[in-house]
Amino acid sequence: MSESGLRVVWVYPDLLSTYGDQGNVLVVERRARQRRLGVQRIDVRSDQPIPTSGDIYLVGGGEDRPQRLAAERLRRDGGLNRAVDNGAIVFSVCAGYQILGHEFINDLGQREPGLGLLDVTSTRGEGERCVGDVLADMDERLGLPQLTGFENHQGITHLGPTARPLARVRLGRGNGTGDGTEGAWNDTVFGTYMHGPVLARNPQIADLLLKLALDVNALPPVDDRWYEALRAERIAAATQPA
Repeated sequence: MSESGLRVVWVYPDLLSTYGDQGNVLVVERRARQRRLGVQRIDVRSDQPIPTSGDIYLVGGGEDRPQRLAAERLRRDGGLNRAVDNGAIVFSVCAGYQILGHEFINDLGQREPGLGLLDVTSTRGEGERCVGDVLADMDERLGLPQLTGFENHQGITHLGPTARPLARVRLGRGNGTGDGTEGAWNDTVFGTYMHGPVLARNPQIADLLLKLALDVNALPPVDDRWYEALRAERIAAATQPA
């Protein structure tokens, strides 16, 4: 944390902000300011170097070609990997989640190397896209309530031995492997297929990122009525009979 406060980095908004995932950086910034924490938000376009001194990095979703371009530039830049080596927190969604793994299938149908920050490998499913609301139980080690989000992906993501599932689905497809897993995480790096934006629907995850960045066990309480109303509405909509 710098003298100006938490440094929150939004990675490549020009390539990886297709599905409204920029809302995630707005939620992290807002929840920090509600607690009177200083926040410096840094939006880094794909023609700019990734700063290595950030505290929290947010990576969104995107379509196939922008995903490939983002992966190429992130590999070439190396800043995100160095930031993680420095202890930074990373939260990624959909295409960003796949990029953080070992490899994924790009828009040319080829294996595209990822950044290796998560022990996951993604392929492309042959069946129907995974589309719809998801409800899932978060990994109990994270101590968070039920995950709610919206998935829209063709990818199938397999977890390696060092990756922990972020959640176990009750409704939806999650990682698409049929094993009930959704997302993945290690100590400081998180990935999910959930849009929504997911941090607006799950503000406790945003608070977890803040606690990890600040190295604290608790944060002052804030007014969660708006978030809880949104959560309740989306959970009720997902569980209504068709």
